[in-house]
Amino acid sequence: MKSHHPIKTLSALILGLGSVGVAHAAGFQLLEQNASGIGSAFAGSAAIAEDASTVFFNPAGMTLLPGMNASAGVVAIKPNFEFSNDGTTKGNNGVPALSGQPSGGSDGGNAGSWGVVPNAYFTWEVNPKVWLGLGIGAPFGLMTDYEKGWAGRYHSEKFSIESINVNPSIAFKATDTLSFGVGLNWMQLNADYRKAQAVRVPAPMPGAGTYMGDLNAKVKADGDGWGWNAGVLWQATPDTRLGLSYRSKVKIDADGTTKISNRDVANATILGGLQAQGILGSHSADASIELPDTAIFSVVHNLNDRWTLLGDVSWTGWSSIPELKIKNSGVPDAELDLRFKDAWRVALGAHYRYSDSWTFKGGVAWDQSPVQSDAYRPSALPDNDRYWVSLGAKYNFSKNTSIDVGYAHLFVKSTSVNNHSADSSAGTLKGTYDSSADLIGVQFSHRF
Repeated sequence: MKSHHPIKTLSALILGLGSVGVAHAAGFQLLEQNASGIGSAFAGSAAIAEDASTVFFNPAGMTLLPGMNASAGVVAIKPNFEFSNDGTTKGNNGVPALSGQPSGGSDGGNAGSWGVVPNAYFTWEVNPKVWLGLGIGAPFGLMTDYEKGWAGRYHSEKFSIESINVNPSIAFKATDTLSFGVGLNWMQLNADYRKAQAVRVPAPMPGAGTYMGDLNAKVKADGDGWGWNAGVLWQATPDTRLGLSYRSKVKIDADGTTKISNRDVANATILGGLQAQGILGSHSADASIELPDTAIFSVVHNLNDRWTLLGDVSWTGWSSIPELKIKNSGVPDAELDLRFKDAWRVALGAHYRYSDSWTFKGGVAWDQSPVQSDAYRPSALPDNDRYWVSLGAKYNFSKNTSIDVGYAHLFVKSTSVNNHSADSSAGTLKGTYDSSADLIGVQFSHRF
């Protein structure tokens, strides 16, 4: 009997896709490490250094911030994932004759939920050559929450991950035009993933293969890891500044518990068999994954005393996650085939200085998904390429105190999925997603 399969698929997916609450760069990366960058679609992020959040995007940018600077903010994100079923099946539990049976259930409603991403940063000019900084944020994130019992319930019903990243940094001003910065990162992930598992009568019992109902499967896991980041900032001309930054991979070693419980299986014989085999109850699991590295090249150009133009090209090394492997206690190890590809992002933006008090911002961006095709698109991450359109404003209360607000709408391409899980008991998730997202951010900055 293959009822242990939910343990394999669940553990591989949750412990492999570790991230944080909501997701809205491509994949499960969160660019929303400040609100000041939202208004210009994060264009110029490694060269703008307009507040202390440069600690995350390019620590060398601290050298543009005299004295002590603090910045704190929050970004609210509302993703929309609406699935339309087109032939999703239950899976066969290893019985080929049962392949292709419809799973039943709804389309799952809107799987997107509001999420909040806070951030806080501090920089200190130790002397004219050295700066120290500290950043706290969440670089990766994801949340999907479907109606219980939906058609794709054997793939995912809820996928929620939270994380925190602590980033102490140091920057050096080598010359009047050239600066360097480095930082250390500690990241922690916490995950909660839930799905259903179909139960069928096992051979050689009478009626072998008959669908008997569903089990609940739930994984909770956590882990942490270390990484580093570095950057360089060059004032090429009085009006043009270039920035280059890099964040390393972070290897996460996660430990978790998979709990299998009955949902609606009424047959006492089947339930007794599951209990006797040790399927029902809690099981330990562990896995390792390398979260991707990223690189950003940015340009900021002051066109005149009113207009500033911004642009950047960024790369994320998602191919660090070609597949996920999980070691289970008491059940076979498992693999999940993702085949993520490296992805690119291009952003253009502008700031318009209306007065000493007001600056208005705008930007657009193209953000590439790491998902190769619909065959490798999991319901927990129904991702695709997206386009950003952003607006924002900055208000200076005084020379040293300001507030930023930003809004962005993300247009996501219509997304097909035809995912046959490595676990045959999950069946094939087949259909399309209509997706989008809205971001709203507020950030307060002060120079002491």
